[in-house]
Amino acid sequence: MRLGVDLGGSKIEIIALGDDGATLLRERVATPQGDYRATLQAVVGLVAAAERRVDADATAASVGVGIPGAESLATGLIKNANSTCLIGQPLKRDLQQLLQREVRIANDANCFALSEAIDGAGAGARAVFGAILGTGVGGGIVIDGKVLTGANAIAGEWGHNPMPNEHHKEVCYCGRKGCVELYLSGPGLARDHRRATGELAGADCSAADIANRAAGDADCEATLQRYEARLARALAQVINILDPDVIVLGGGVSNMDRLYENVPRLWGGQVFSDQVATRLLKHRHGDSSGVRGAAWLWP
Repeated sequence: MRLGVDLGGSKIEIIALGDDGATLLRERVATPQGDYRATLQAVVGLVAAAERRVDADATAASVGVGIPGAESLATGLIKNANSTCLIGQPLKRDLQQLLQREVRIANDANCFALSEAIDGAGAGARAVFGAILGTGVGGGIVIDGKVLTGANAIAGEWGHNPMPNEHHKEVCYCGRKGCVELYLSGPGLARDHRRATGELAGADCSAADIANRAAGDADCEATLQRYEARLARALAQVINILDPDVIVLGGGVSNMDRLYENVPRLWGGQVFSDQVATRLLKHRHGDSSGVRGAAWLWP
């Protein structure tokens, strides 16, 4: 049995997978806000409860954990985490001591990409790039069924490259100007719409609402066309460097079905090839891809 844990900023989710990938259990609890020790105990409690419920007599299950950050290869401490209480903490060491077994940890975007590569939209492809378009923009790379971490544990972090062909003024939370995340995240799409139209922030100005209004609203349609052009330029850079067989989109913005037809039509002019065979696909496992990928960190 494999256990996967998705350690998010607002919730901690656990999944138990059988050897065939079937879901045996899936539960979630609220993340203790700003409390590292309480977060550790929440993870330990979920693991213990899952093992009791699925098979109390089984040997200890494998545990993989997806986090909104990365483990420094130099120090073993967590870095680049949106959940700031994890930053600078020896998360892997602490969990291993508490659970009395080896634990594998990966960035949550890597877990998403792994899930979709193993038995999701990218199944059967040799090189899969998983791109998350949500509150932030992340990415993960899977080659031959294995996550590519990279020399600095930042492989796939396309969200913090500068968006090509834009005049950068806005500063990202990471301290850099003009990051892809500023344009392609859900909040970034809404912010661009408000900037272009003068609409005030409100319930009808989220990324989902803009998409729903686009059919009868020229301003919303223009916003989505700008978004698609930017997404095409940003993904073209990924294709030029990685040349993946498949790009799988996840996150809330990925639910706009029009992206999968429009973006590939636009990216050809930016890709250094006479034709683009890379396929752009919607996630198969939805919001469970991250936690499933954490479980698949174990072969």
